[in-house]
Amino acid sequence: MASERASSKTQDSDDALPSDQDRTVRPELLVSAALHLMSHYAAGEQDDGRCTRLAAVIERHLKALADLPGLEPVLRATCDQLSEHWADLVERRIHPPPPPGLLMRLVAPIR
Repeated sequence: MASERASSKTQDSDDALPSDQDRTVRPELLVSAALHLMSHYAAGEQDDGRCTRLAAVIERHLKALADLPGLEPVLRATCDQLSEHWADLVERRIHPPPPPGLLMRLVAPIR
């Protein structure tokens, strides 16, 4: 009985291990995840730091996609451009530009 349980545990743990095929990155999963994250980002109203972190995760997903070997060139270029866009957005949120000084406000055109 104990040997049956031991062999059953071994078999169960072997089944739980991912195969080599499961370990490969599937572009459609990364695209799906990035789109899902983008929709959550767009739905966010206020930025209390969570949106900035979410934008950083989106940027990493897009960068990972752009770096995949065998990806179609148009999708690679799109992911690369979007990755740069999201990286810029994160940078602007982390380090916002300083407010304009008094002189700049005085010489700024009236809207």
